[in-house]
Amino acid sequence: MFKRTINGLTTAWKGLSLTIKHLFTSNSKREIVSVTDDNYFKKQNDTNTIQYPHQELPVPEVGRYQLDVEIDDCIVCDLCAKICPVDCIDIESIKATEVIGQTSDGSKKMLYAAKFDIDMAKCMYCGLCTIVCPTECIVMTNQYDRTVFELKDLTYEFSDMSPEDAAEKRILLEKQQAEKQAAKLAAMKAKEGGA
Repeated sequence: MFKRTINGLTTAWKGLSLTIKHLFTSNSKREIVSVTDDNYFKKQNDTNTIQYPHQELPVPEVGRYQLDVEIDDCIVCDLCAKICPVDCIDIESIKATEVIGQTSDGSKKMLYAAKFDIDMAKCMYCGLCTIVCPTECIVMTNQYDRTVFELKDLTYEFSDMSPEDAAEKRILLEKQQAEKQAAKLAAMKAKEGGA
């Protein structure tokens, strides 16, 4: 009976001393070290709390965080939207009547990006969209904290084309297609008349 009482008090004291130790260490600031540091896991024994936003954990170079698009390099191929498993990328393209420029890798741009939206509230940060992009215009940045109050604010619009410009480009495309169709019909009539 006496042995059980001593054993119970010893066990209670060990648990209480651990609680008291963590009670006082939680008020101290955590020393931020890189993940590659040899002593990284031993440093975690003091406290688990960081004083965010005054202190931040180091961000690994290969981390997958917020998506960003360099729209000037985008050829609007739509591969990123097709491979996205949660459909968080919404792209609307308009065919150009002529070559509209080149990307940084020399690819010709033949489509306008009337709409290029990414809903980061849906994104599961898989990185598939960055892998399939032929011009590497969509990348994952090292920025992980984009706190917003409204869910709609997590939809990022990367297209720089206004709705008026998009309507104008559609009209030009329709006009060009109508001219091509008329020329084709005229050539067919001339061919039938000559035969």
